[in-house]
Parts: sequence; structure tokens; C-alpha cells
Amino acid sequence: MPGPLTIALTGGIGSGKSTLARMLAELGAGLIDLDAIARELTAAGGAAIGAIRAEFGQAALDPSGALDRARLRARVFAEPQSRARLEALLHPMIWQRARQTADALAPGVAYLLFEVALLTEASARAQRFDRIVVIDCPVELQVARALQRGLLDPTEVAAIVAAQPSRGARLALADDVVFNGASLAALQERAHRLHALYCAIASSRRGV
Repeated sequence: MPGPLTIALTGGIGSGKSTLARMLAELGAGLIDLDAIARELTAAGGAAIGAIRAEFGQAALDPSGALDRARLRARVFAEPQSRARLEALLHPMIWQRARQTADALAPGVAYLLFEVALLTEASARAQRFDRIVVIDCPVELQVARALQRGLLDPTEVAAIVAAQPSRGARLALADDVVFNGASLAALQERAHRLHALYCAIASSRRGV
């Protein structure tokens, strides 16, 4: 019996990745949000806090004992070696928790959807997804949407865009591309078509 169909959803900051993920989850996908897992691991008392303190010192934590995301983000963007150290520490923990969550969800969902901000060719190959869907839009629209949230300043947004895989690199990974430069209704219609496609593939794998 083949395992569940696994889909990776990726896209840059402000592309609408989380919106599309939510739409597909509402239609019946089992959603594994890797950013949510990262926040859980780095919250006060989270499983990654001890390792972060050992690697980066107490200054990497806020007064509550959680990861000081703004401070560490500024550091890793200024120091590429610090970013590599943080990723080497966190990524194995995140993927382990993601697979545990997927195993728990699998029996009750049509397919598994992994929402991954920083999907690279190497990580896609290592995780062996059945399909990769990229949500795409022009970089200037990404930036405008990210700034509209009011959580980051223009310098921070520019640094995040520069640090993430390029638009071309993401598109090169894609089995399916969703262009999110129009309306929310258009995105919803695309979500319905993707969901129907993935359900059909999952049924075919099961021999239904």
C-alpha cells in the first residue's frame, strides 16, 4: 500500500503561501506548517531553546525565555555563518516534528500539504515530496504585501527577500505553479482545481 501523497507548498514572503495553504486545508488537505513548528520549538520552554542558548548565548532569547526572533534575524542576515549555524540546529528538529505531525494526520486526510518557506533543491530531494507547488508573484508585489502587514520595515523585508531562494530557483522546482497576482477569488478557484488534481492523484495511487 503506497504512503500518503505528499505536496510541498513554497513561495517567498508576501506571495500568499499561507492563504493558499489555508484554502487547501479547508478543502481537506492535512496541513503541516513548518513555520508554526519552528515557532513552537523556539517558544519559551520549547525543545530548541537549550540548543539555541548554547550556540548563541542568552542574548538570543527575550525576557520570557523565547527566541528573540527580531534580534536573531538581524544577526543572521548580517552574518551568513550565523545563519548557517541556526539552520543546522533548527532544520533537523523542524523536519522531525513535521514528519511526526504528518504521520498523525495521514489516516484522516486526502493528502499531506507541507507549507515550507525555504524549500531548496537539496531539501526537496531529501524530503522526497511527490509534488511541489510554487505560489508565485512579482517581487515588487511580494514586498508591498509584506509591508502592508506592518510587522517589518522595508530594510527587513528587503533582507528577507534577498535571503530566500530566488523566484527563478523556486519556479525551477515546481510541478505546479499558482500565480497570485490577481484577486482572492481567483486564488480560491485555483485552490479548488489543485485540490481536485491532488485528490485524483491520491486516489490513483491507492487504486481507487
